[in-house]
Amino acid sequence: MSHTHAPASIACSALSFDWPDGTPVLDGLQLTVGPGRTGLIGLNGSGKSTLLKLIAGTLTPSDGHIAVAGTVGHLPQDVTLDTALRVDDALGIAATRAALHAIEAGAATEENFAAVGDDWDVEERALATLDQLGLGSIGLDRTVGDLSGGESVLLRLAALLLARPDVLLLDEPTNNLDLRARNRLCAAVESWSGVMVVVSHDRELLERVDQIAELREGEVRWYGGNFSAYEELVAAEQEAAERMVRVAEADVQRQKRELADTHVKLARRKRYGQKSQENKRVPPIVAGARKRAAQESAGKLRTAHTEKLVQARERLHEAIESVRDDAEIRIELPTTLVPPGRRVLTLRDVRLAHGATVRGEWDLRGPERIALVGRNGSGKTTLLRTIAGLIEPRAGEAVTHVPTRFLPQRLDVLDERRTVVENVAWFAPEATNNRIRARLAHFLFRGGRADQPAGNLSGGERFRAALAALLLAEPAPQLLMLDEPTNNLDLASVRQLTDALESYQGALVVASHDVPFLESLGITRWLLLDGELRPTTAEQVRAAMWE
Repeated sequence: MSHTHAPASIACSALSFDWPDGTPVLDGLQLTVGPGRTGLIGLNGSGKSTLLKLIAGTLTPSDGHIAVAGTVGHLPQDVTLDTALRVDDALGIAATRAALHAIEAGAATEENFAAVGDDWDVEERALATLDQLGLGSIGLDRTVGDLSGGESVLLRLAALLLARPDVLLLDEPTNNLDLRARNRLCAAVESWSGVMVVVSHDRELLERVDQIAELREGEVRWYGGNFSAYEELVAAEQEAAERMVRVAEADVQRQKRELADTHVKLARRKRYGQKSQENKRVPPIVAGARKRAAQESAGKLRTAHTEKLVQARERLHEAIESVRDDAEIRIELPTTLVPPGRRVLTLRDVRLAHGATVRGEWDLRGPERIALVGRNGSGKTTLLRTIAGLIEPRAGEAVTHVPTRFLPQRLDVLDERRTVVENVAWFAPEATNNRIRARLAHFLFRGGRADQPAGNLSGGERFRAALAALLLAEPAPQLLMLDEPTNNLDLASVRQLTDALESYQGALVVASHDVPFLESLGITRWLLLDGELRPTTAEQVRAAMWE
């Protein structure tokens, strides 16, 4: 695909894609994307990442057609760079830079001039782009192995920005980025002027787009404006849809009554006809003709009312279908209750395995909700794993005084081969199968869904199953620790997680870079891990994003 004078755009017509085992992902999708920033959202498993890969050309459609006007840059999820690669190589400018340096050293060959082309300011542009993303200090000669995970994501974005594609596709770009890096990325998205499609569950990022495209049940629906505008429109749609359901339900009841009334009228008419025939002694041939006419009229009347009832039921079904069923997790967990003042956790002069410290004695009491924040690599995961007893501190001690459970980022608390029911049963061996199934229904695993092997679950389902296993464990956890729980969760799943944690009555420690999510949890204390553990506030955390 080459640069074109026509405006950059994406057009997908009758686009279908199946996995090699025949599982359909997209079927006959129609999509046109023009200039501006588009936030592509949808439930986990709806096909968002697949769609970006199809547009980028890394996957081939099973059917249909994709036309892209302009060049394409694609930042996929979880693609790692070779650690031995130099920064200039990762940015795609190593050859141009080498030719430039050779010309400066006196080797003014035709080959070197061809390699440079018109790109004489390539180094300045590269350094300016790195600086824009907060990577100004890394230089062009370091290797990728020197960078943190978040920095290498930003480096891959820098390479795309430098290439100046007409169409930029970003897939969950803020995953694993700390607050400052997230803010840099958000600013880069805001200043983008071409066609951009960004798949994300990050509210902060989705507030910076021009329109939202929602991939739902195989179709794309468009909403003008950012994520807040989308939420308002969806809420209004929901209200109208629920009102239509109430109207349709009333209509079904009315049609049922009218059909019942018709049956009563016809039964009366039949009885009256029989009596009059007996009284008047009409000739059989006339009586038969009258009976046939009455039956025909009754049949038409019954059919008309039955059809009206069928149509009313169809309208009710359509109305119900248009109401979103992004079900909410509603659970009662009285056994997780921690009385105010009960000592839950004590840290004494803890020095973590990688060097961060908690000075003096630090206590967590009662059903407190702690937000643990800090830059990538500051030791948040190490601290949680130390409290959970999975690794030893270098010095000091971490003591939990109540039953504790830890949900790691990798969700490796589940046995892939076991079903959801079997996984929960392993955590709660005394609970009966019926009790486990009843409790799992509250986590939206009803019927056959609870019998799926953990290895077959989507990201959101997997998270729900892991959370269910920990919260339904015996003894019930009175201290629950979560490490970056919103990574790879779609927006509906984040909402479900917030609902579930609302009914949790124990103490909570959540490590996350997702400030809006943390704010939705009713956090009682914000702690910053930055060399040592110290108190902070949501305002200070937000201010730190702009440093």
